[in-house]
Amino acid sequence: MSRIRAAFWDPTGSRYGIPTWPWRMAPPHLATLRQLTAAGLRPGGQGVQAQVLWRSRRHGAPGVRAAYLYDVRFALPKRTATPAQLRALDKANTARRTCPDCGTDAGYVLPRHLGTCLDCAEATEVAA
Repeated sequence: MSRIRAAFWDPTGSRYGIPTWPWRMAPPHLATLRQLTAAGLRPGGQGVQAQVLWRSRRHGAPGVRAAYLYDVRFALPKRTATPAQLRALDKANTARRTCPDCGTDAGYVLPRHLGTCLDCAEATEVAA
């Protein structure tokens, strides 16, 4: 094991406060939020169980980065939206796509800085 990986090896949590592993060395029963979501799960009220630490040379954000891990055994299935919630979301998204000037569904979310569809914004710009 390299020195960098050894610096982040702390399965007991004595050095970092919670169990810590180097990149790609965490036990298989621990997963990140993205991994839980991809599996159709959510943490289900459990707190962070462990973390993965690694050194980053990323431009603008160098240093040590962390990914928090949750236990898959305690994870619950993701909740599904009710029909009323889905209708409300559809209504809100339709309102975001409807131009207040011409009243048509633009087929895309209207830019907030324009407040209208691109055709109406261009027409008012040409008129001015």
